[in-house]
Amino acid sequence: MSGIQWQYIFNPELALDSLPYVLKGMGYTLGIALTSMVNGTLLGFFLALLQLAKLKPLRWLARLYISFMRGTPTLVILFLLYFGFPFIGIQFTAVTAAIIGFSMSSAAYSAEIIRSSLNSVNHGQWEAAYALGLKWSFIMRKVIVPQALRIAIPPMSNVLLDLIKGSSLAAMITVPEMFQNAKIVGGREFDYMTMYILVALIYWAVCSVFAAFQTRIEKKLSLYVE
Repeated sequence: MSGIQWQYIFNPELALDSLPYVLKGMGYTLGIALTSMVNGTLLGFFLALLQLAKLKPLRWLARLYISFMRGTPTLVILFLLYFGFPFIGIQFTAVTAAIIGFSMSSAAYSAEIIRSSLNSVNHGQWEAAYALGLKWSFIMRKVIVPQALRIAIPPMSNVLLDLIKGSSLAAMITVPEMFQNAKIVGGREFDYMTMYILVALIYWAVCSVFAAFQTRIEKKLSLYVE
């Protein structure tokens, strides 16, 4: 421990001076994460329904997609979209490739969360609704999904937090988000340690805000539970 140069671990002056530049990437970070969350949730809901379908080929197709996306690193997907697809004549901008990649990846995890949440609703709810002559779409929209939503909120919030943190991978395909900006300053000032600590604190703060928002939603939904 005596050999560690503690004075070079964190430079408060550099951190404060660089903060505005690093925060310029906040729009990309949140934009990619939130857009991917919406897209991933919609695709995940569709995949969850396919897994609950009566036709085996549809279930197998959904499970194959989920298995592949959960077993493949997101960084590999981003590289395929941004660096690989141009070889077959398809060109995406860095931001577009990031959104597509994160949406596809998060959809696999969202699908499993949504499927388990839908299955957790007592089957008697379905039977009672069908006994009243209600249509499947109405039952799903008004009876099943509202109950499943309360169950899905905590794990889906974790997916969002993972997307916010994972958006730093977009720096690898040149998206000027926060981590990319921190790398630029670190290289220019020869002080990566300070910049990496700074960006870590920023991600922590952002995720803490969203985690607090999640807690508020959970408390609000719990008011309707006896």
